[in-house]
Amino acid sequence: MSENRDKNVSEAETLLVLENLRKWYAVKSARFGTGRSYVKAVNDVSLTIRRGETLGVVGESGCGKTTLGRVMIRLLEPTGGRIEFDGRDITHYDEKRLRPLRKDMQIIFQDPYSSLDPRMTVGDIIAEPFVFQNLYTQAERREKVRELMEMCGLDPIYVRRYPHEFSGGQRQRVGIARSLALTPKLMVCDEPVSALDVSIQSQIINLLVDLQAKVGLTYLFISHNLNVVYHISNRIAVMYLGYVVELAGREDVYFHAAHPYTQALIKSIPKIEFDAPPLRAQLKGDLPSPVNLPPGCPFSSRCPRARRDRRRCEAEIPLLREISPGHHAACHFAG
Repeated sequence: MSENRDKNVSEAETLLVLENLRKWYAVKSARFGTGRSYVKAVNDVSLTIRRGETLGVVGESGCGKTTLGRVMIRLLEPTGGRIEFDGRDITHYDEKRLRPLRKDMQIIFQDPYSSLDPRMTVGDIIAEPFVFQNLYTQAERREKVRELMEMCGLDPIYVRRYPHEFSGGQRQRVGIARSLALTPKLMVCDEPVSALDVSIQSQIINLLVDLQAKVGLTYLFISHNLNVVYHISNRIAVMYLGYVVELAGREDVYFHAAHPYTQALIKSIPKIEFDAPPLRAQLKGDLPSPVNLPPGCPFSSRCPRARRDRRRCEAEIPLLREISPGHHAACHFAG
């Protein structure tokens, strides 16, 4: 895998563009008064995904990773911003206009136990996208299902079995086969290995890498496992409270992290050396409420750098700016 394939990529290779994307959820609570408040799950996110690359997205639980993935493929309606997919602005497409594009944008869900219909056989589950898009004859669908099962490491003789007859790793392979059925251009992988045993995770990751090479897939890979993201990604976006706080090639993120939040995440990765010092808490303070974000930089209440100019950090939201070629960080003191 190349170290930083996104450098100097031409406009023709761009598959997805997000500009100031927002997804806010309205909530009512006596704690915040009688007016309407918002959970700002995704806040002014601007990203570009190139064809054939894997963009990893990492961050703490609740930072907006899953919401970002679902909004960008229009499974959720955006509150604001712009989504351009394959040269078309799909931000305000209704379901009728989105339907022919659904085959180009697929998702692998986190939980292989709840994402498969227990009343359907594996063959029917994998063939469901063909039915939805009204593609192929019955005989052609059966052949396609066999090919997909073999491609994803499943024996076609089990085509008439039900999901409960498979292990967790096998169920995730079924989900991958279903997502792959329509040969999508973009695949959102929403923590696809987090619910699996460690011994199975590497098998699924290697399968995704092999499929990308064979089919030419583009991945948005969402995970909280930094080692997994490093292994599979070309570039990595770090999210905190709905914002992207750092965006760079995987080597830059891991070995030259510029944002203090990213640095804390990297330091929290467990070491396997016997003489490694014990892990200590890298961040002090609690995660702020997404309903009542602090003014200025969202990380200012936990940031050790804020002592340099706390007034500025608590009043001015830092922009995601380029601090070196291909390396962006949202920190007043980065670079």
